[in-house]
Amino acid sequence: MIDPADLYSLADDVPALDRPVLIQALTGFIDAGGGSRLAREHLLRSLDSRIIATFDVDSLLDYRARRPIMVFVRDHWESYEQPQLAVHLLTDEAGVPFLLLDGPEPDVSWERFVEAVRVLSDQLGVRVTVGLNAIPMAVPHTRPVGMTAHATRPELVADYPAWVDTVQVPASVGSLLEFRLGQAGRDAVGFAVNVPHYLSSTDYPAAALALIQSVSRLTGLQLPEEGLRLADEAVRAEIDAQIAQSAEVTTVVRGLEEQYDAYSGGQSRGDLMAGRTDLPTADELGAELERFLAAQPRPDGPPTG
Repeated sequence: MIDPADLYSLADDVPALDRPVLIQALTGFIDAGGGSRLAREHLLRSLDSRIIATFDVDSLLDYRARRPIMVFVRDHWESYEQPQLAVHLLTDEAGVPFLLLDGPEPDVSWERFVEAVRVLSDQLGVRVTVGLNAIPMAVPHTRPVGMTAHATRPELVADYPAWVDTVQVPASVGSLLEFRLGQAGRDAVGFAVNVPHYLSSTDYPAAALALIQSVSRLTGLQLPEEGLRLADEAVRAEIDAQIAQSAEVTTVVRGLEEQYDAYSGGQSRGDLMAGRTDLPTADELGAELERFLAAQPRPDGPPTG
């Protein structure tokens, strides 16, 4: 393997860091409701930050699979949205520094990239790496947001319930990073917020808020929440208003609530995609809600469907 350290460049003026947290929020994998993206954008917008390390994207991306955007104006190319994989240094509301890795998930050289992140983390003295994700689940938006948590040591996520037992899923760089860090004896945690699958294609601030809160609870970082809370209240009110227009859709949501309550009450030990046999399936519930919500006009434009 080519030296992983050749894959990134670290700034010369990085201050001394006291075992910082590294939040990993790469794009390109499942991100239901934009949970990870909204959380990442909220942190970068709300807190002081600067880039301290960049990765060689030319060695990691397939530009033909994810073509960057260029803007053409009349007779010339005006701009190019150059992809960037970077580590940002941020400071939380108590003045504690932490790190944020963001950018497109690499298309190639996964093992080399993961090793580069591990080497860089050692160089910066990272104490724990926390991955953010958001997955669609057959859950109602009227219940508390659930979280699927996993870690390289069980005690790191002992306070979180296990929503599933054993499943096979497509790999991601974030998952591989957590796995390899565990093999190397490093602490790493992953949080995947459970997003109502009928809202997975629209921005769902509640998902980002739950991710931010989970990171704060695990690491002790004081991360801002107010902007996400306000956005969540506005989106929730809009969703409730749309659903209230249809008795049929209201019944569908109640069906999801019954499945959720049965599971949470210990009446079912299956996953949240299972439930009473007299209720519609998760796919049927989601499809019906998606059709209804897509047909509703949004405040800033025509129906999305």
